[in-house]
Amino acid sequence: MERETFGKRLADLRKEKGMTQLELAEKMGVTDKAVSKWERNLSLPDAGSLPRLAEIFQVSVDELMQGKAEAKEKPNHNTAAQIVNLALKGVALAMGVAVAVLSALHEAETGAAVSMLGIGLACLAAAQLSKPER
Repeated sequence: MERETFGKRLADLRKEKGMTQLELAEKMGVTDKAVSKWERNLSLPDAGSLPRLAEIFQVSVDELMQGKAEAKEKPNHNTAAQIVNLALKGVALAMGVAVAVLSALHEAETGAAVSMLGIGLACLAAAQLSKPER
C-alpha cells in the first residue's frame, strides 16, 4: 500500500468540495499554477498557508498533512505482536548473558543459573509460539 502524498490528498479534498484549481487558488490568494504544482507534488504551500487550506476544507492541519482521521485510528495488531515477540527474545537473551557473565565471574549459584536459563528458554518458546503473521 503506497503512502498518500500531500498533493493527492489536496486534489481529493478539492474535488470532494467540487472546487476547481482556479477557485482554490483565488481563495488562497495564489495562482492556479501554484495549486497545480502542489497537487502534482512539485512544490508545497508555505507553512503559513496550511491553516487557511485546512479551514477551506474543514479539516485540521494535522488531517490535511497526514490524511484522514479514520486511517490513523486503525490499530495495528501486527505491530503489537512484533513488540511482544521482540520483548520475549530480549528477556531470553538477557537471561543467557546474565548466566554467562555470572559463571565467568564464578558468582553463579547452580540453582539460580538453572532458573535463569529456564526463564530464557520459556521466553524463547513463547516467542516462537507468538510469532507475528507475515
